[in-house]
Amino acid sequence: MGEIDDAIERADQESFTRLPPRTLKGQINFLMRQLKTTRAVAAELGVSQRSVERYRTGERKRPPEDIQQRIDAAVRSRWQPQVRRRRRKEAATRRGITVETRARFGYTAPVGTTDDGRFRRLTVHLPPAYAQQLFDAREAGATDQQLRQIIADGFRTTYFQDGGARATDLSDVAINDIDYIDLDY
Repeated sequence: MGEIDDAIERADQESFTRLPPRTLKGQINFLMRQLKTTRAVAAELGVSQRSVERYRTGERKRPPEDIQQRIDAAVRSRWQPQVRRRRRKEAATRRGITVETRARFGYTAPVGTTDDGRFRRLTVHLPPAYAQQLFDAREAGATDQQLRQIIADGFRTTYFQDGGARATDLSDVAINDIDYIDLDY
């Protein structure tokens, strides 16, 4: 996963209306309701079917750290899918998406102006069209660089060009060296 994928995943988790199960037994029972069989849960987690049965009955209460992380990730990825879909649809049609980042921005500008990339800390609200492009590209399996370019295009029109009010000659904004990035929708 890339930096943008991670940021989208964090934003998805912030939209939870209820917390996912915390106990091992609760997490395994949730996965059982989702995947239906201990065999399917075991295949998802990369453990034996018998281990899943032990976790489910409470016979074994503390799995190794890496397995616990896999369990947590599997639960979070399946938790409240309708809430996630609703939030994404709302962002893509009405609300848009807010991007907060500290990164090096480079751009192509007319002769006589500076086009040296420099670190900027920006918080920009992008229109719904960019949110839709971002979600569609992620769903289609776009690379992190392609997702960065969608956000960079949104920054170009919304922040650098101020919706066409300034810097109309500016083209090809690029995001490089991301220090951090957060999305909210």
